[in-house]
Amino acid sequence: MPAYCIEQRSLAERLKARIAVEERFARTGSKLRSKPYLLRHERTLVRPLVKLGLQMSGLYGRGTRNALSPVVRNVRLRFASLPPAFDGFQILHISDFHVDGGYALAEALIPVLGRLKPDVCVMTGDYRYEDYGSMHEVYPRMRAILSSISAKHGIFGILGNHDVSEIAFALEEMGVRMLINESAEICVKNESIRLAGVDDPFDYQCDDLPGALSAVPSDAFKILLAHTPELYQAASESGIQLYLCGHTHAGQVRFPFIGSLRHNADCPRSYSSGLWSHDGMQGYTTAGVGCSSLPIRFNCPPEVVLIELQSDDRK
Repeated sequence: MPAYCIEQRSLAERLKARIAVEERFARTGSKLRSKPYLLRHERTLVRPLVKLGLQMSGLYGRGTRNALSPVVRNVRLRFASLPPAFDGFQILHISDFHVDGGYALAEALIPVLGRLKPDVCVMTGDYRYEDYGSMHEVYPRMRAILSSISAKHGIFGILGNHDVSEIAFALEEMGVRMLINESAEICVKNESIRLAGVDDPFDYQCDDLPGALSAVPSDAFKILLAHTPELYQAASESGIQLYLCGHTHAGQVRFPFIGSLRHNADCPRSYSSGLWSHDGMQGYTTAGVGCSSLPIRFNCPPEVVLIELQSDDRK
């Protein structure tokens, strides 16, 4: 059985703030940061033109093949405050599935995930391809992906800006413990670390970091799950040791020497992909496993991240 402790409020109660925002979006037809007219412009004009250009240049097929070639990124991080029992503890971090995007992502991911044996798995949101529409293609694909994950201490997830509260209910039925501005304690040999998860800070802006940490002792080793890296300052000030996030896709298309043209987050550019640090807090922003806009990637492979926690006392 997974060795973790967690509060017992119902998921419906934990999602009250998110559901209220969803109802407001439904009434107004707009979100807080994604402008409807810009989204329509991107879907009806930009995407088709970019796709046509790539097809005419012969690059579209390469981009779609790249999008179906996930890699495992192995990362080792040292911490002075890590409880000794967690030296060598492995965290599988997956984000930005966009799993119903009309390409065979689940089939590509399953054999990769099946080879890994992490201690815990965390998912940092965006299970759906678009930010609207039905979820009927999301659930069977996520169920297949989740069945391939073997994690001793379970699977934890948060919601992203493409997700709606309905997805949280479905994922919990599949065995994922959703962290909606709350925390969980993972215990090993009478020692523990805390996982804190916040709701989407990007479009829904339902994040409540103080609420997520309300039951966490100030001296605990704390890992934050957030959809975007934008809470870096508040997280550092709250004593978070490790910040795990996604959302940016690391640009999805990266150019030699200059990297991505767009990083889609209100944070320092270096925080939008890979490893970073801020005032002693370490962070990792994953490129994610899925795609948005078009199912293509260039110089930016889809990645699952296997993070090994190490103690500073290790020789």
